[in-house]
Amino acid sequence: MHESHIQDNAQMGPSDGWIPLGKDPLQQPRDVPVLSVERLAVSYETRYGDVPAVRDVSFTVQRGEAYSIVGESGCGKSTVAFSIVSFLGRNGKIVDGHVLFQGRDLVGHSEEELRKLRGDRISMVYQDPMQALNPSLRIGEQLAEVLTVHRGIGQSEAEDRCIHMLEQVHMPDPANVMRRYPHQISGGQQQRVVIAMALLNDPALLIMDEPTTALDVTVEAAVLDLVAELQHKFDTAIMYISHNLGVVARVSDQVGVMYAGTMVERASVNDVYLRPSHPYTLGLMRCVPRLGMDKAASYLYPIRGRVPSPRNLPPGCIFEPRCDFARPVCRQKSPEMCEVEPEHWARCHFAAEILSGKLEPPQDAVPDLQALAERRASDETVLRVARAKTYYEAPSKQLIGGEKQYVKAVDDVSVEMKRGHTLGIVGESGCGKSTLVKTIIGLESPTGGEFEFMGMDISMPVSKRSLDLIKELQMVFQNPDATLNPSFSVGSQIGRPLRRFKAVPAHQVRDEVVRILDLMRLGENYYNRLPRQLSGGEKQRVGIARAIAGRPELVLCDEPVSALDVSVQAAVLNLLLEVQQEMGTTMAFIAHDLSVVRFFCDTIAVMYLGQIVEFGPAEAIYAPPYHPYTEALLSAVPIPDPRAAQKHIRLSGSVPSALHPPSGCRFHTRCPRRLLLPDGGQICTVEPPPWQRNTDEHRIFCHIPLDTLRQMDAVVTIQE
Repeated sequence: MHESHIQDNAQMGPSDGWIPLGKDPLQQPRDVPVLSVERLAVSYETRYGDVPAVRDVSFTVQRGEAYSIVGESGCGKSTVAFSIVSFLGRNGKIVDGHVLFQGRDLVGHSEEELRKLRGDRISMVYQDPMQALNPSLRIGEQLAEVLTVHRGIGQSEAEDRCIHMLEQVHMPDPANVMRRYPHQISGGQQQRVVIAMALLNDPALLIMDEPTTALDVTVEAAVLDLVAELQHKFDTAIMYISHNLGVVARVSDQVGVMYAGTMVERASVNDVYLRPSHPYTLGLMRCVPRLGMDKAASYLYPIRGRVPSPRNLPPGCIFEPRCDFARPVCRQKSPEMCEVEPEHWARCHFAAEILSGKLEPPQDAVPDLQALAERRASDETVLRVARAKTYYEAPSKQLIGGEKQYVKAVDDVSVEMKRGHTLGIVGESGCGKSTLVKTIIGLESPTGGEFEFMGMDISMPVSKRSLDLIKELQMVFQNPDATLNPSFSVGSQIGRPLRRFKAVPAHQVRDEVVRILDLMRLGENYYNRLPRQLSGGEKQRVGIARAIAGRPELVLCDEPVSALDVSVQAAVLNLLLEVQQEMGTTMAFIAHDLSVVRFFCDTIAVMYLGQIVEFGPAEAIYAPPYHPYTEALLSAVPIPDPRAAQKHIRLSGSVPSALHPPSGCRFHTRCPRRLLLPDGGQICTVEPPPWQRNTDEHRIFCHIPLDTLRQMDAVVTIQE
């Protein structure tokens, strides 16, 4: 930042035409952007000197517009957001550029002036609502404080306004919620409280940093609906940060794509998704599984390599080491941001050729898709679970003589898994997915039912299982940091199961570990590395390597890609497919992203409140007839295509307690389809539904006749 510019702005007063921060002009012209970022550069002071985190970033956000910034982790998305409100920490600083809010430059102003602005004219919603909520204060106190501090109004009027705003964000029983503490409401309700808090002062700009990442797909859909509704109701400009391309496609008007601290493409959402002109944007789009893709006929194309460190940026174009279109000029000269066509900008020497289709990505890395399509697993049953029950005893309300109560996490579940197939398990949090898998692996003890694996009874905890049985049943967890020992090298952790299970002779262990590392696309140079020296995606590959080292018959995967960037996710999914193809491994795969499940799985089980409500081949689950719950899940999943039109089906209320599940059909308290029944759905409240078979392999647990369910329209259609 030029010092003279900072000094001039700092000395300006009302007589110079400067409007004090936090005070809106009486009439803000609509043609003046709410936010205009011009050639922004941010650095952090470290022991190595100043490290550039953001360089040459420019974009504008108009009133009533949603502007999204997308990119992999470490690309600088959040740094841009925090620089707008001067939340860069003690060692962060804006070194160049301007941040104009409603025509006024925020750079160079005192912390006191910016503090008055934050929470008043500019509000921010964080990824984790508990970061913004004080756990020791009631929600009403925290909401009212926003108005009493920034508006100076009385406590009584502030409380009335807070209740009204909670109603605006569709919070059930807002007066009661005001008296609760944050831990006494659900995650989705916590996020609604934070959004209500952000909107209390009618801000001109709302910054949202990954606000739905930790939410269920159904809650996420409701929050995104709420954001769109409030955007139009309050005419608020929204800056949305996310790595989820489906979410960005749903909420955005304009999109900026960031890579390694700089913006490489910006345009309308349709142009970015349907006509990308930068190789990085094109690579992101090729990483994401679409809802209709399946593993027999599709392939994901991960971007090789990783985002470079800001301390060690490559010369020339920063994307050149990972680019499929790279030429000698890319290593020699850094490209400028150029307007490829009206309102479509890209930072690439060959953007025009990519946009016109004259340059296409190479196809030599594509595997033999026909071989994948022809791969068919055997019909031999590897795992059979019948009438499984896993209950947890809950504390009784009576100290003495109280009747025992149980949380019915898994209740009367039956599934079969064929050799070499992948079973996908989907549903909201609390539906019993992870409990079912943990019961199979032996981490939880079943309350009842039959568990048979390769002809052996496995209805006992893992501590009582034989070593041979443990060898054949392995698990990949969501968080590799929780499963990798930080004190041991990658090689020793992958080699341990080989030694423990005597999978290879002792003198061959290292060679086998190197072979597995090559299979994981890591290589021998990772053998002596520690987990802290790996990226998140590399840690997950090590977790997978350790799980498959003993060549198990069944691998259970619990949300293994949910926390990964789209490029790393694509690489891990491809890797799992290749492992399955080479080793014939049977897999169970838990995920909340239905696009990933559709791509990766052969058979899908949809779970709700401890029970399976629909079961069948993947292609059958994604086409009518649906169970009403499956239909609602499909209508909620964000699709990375702005042309996608989805039926608007939103479930009311939250998942009931598994301690006291509803009578009859457990889904009847939220089912939007009950009225299709002649009695208005009364039978759903008193009688458990029957299993209805659409085909020999596809069955639905519902009272609504199959003929009626078959008449449903498809949830997702693509508008050409």
